[in-house]
Amino acid sequence: MPDIGANSTSIAFGNFAAGYLVVDRTGVRVLRDPYSAKPYVLFYTTKRVGGGVQNFEAIKLVKFAAS
Repeated sequence: MPDIGANSTSIAFGNFAAGYLVVDRTGVRVLRDPYSAKPYVLFYTTKRVGGGVQNFEAIKLVKFAAS
């Protein structure tokens, strides 16, 4: 969130459990890297996750005015 200032929406409140959905994809990717740190083998793991607003009425933003 941005800092509090003129014309900024810096505070969000509401029911985030009902308003926001986190999507967790199944599976983990493992990449083997045998070249970087000899004599050791490095492994890089990645997992895809995402999310988005599911119900816009459950989350509200506070907009600040210039004073």
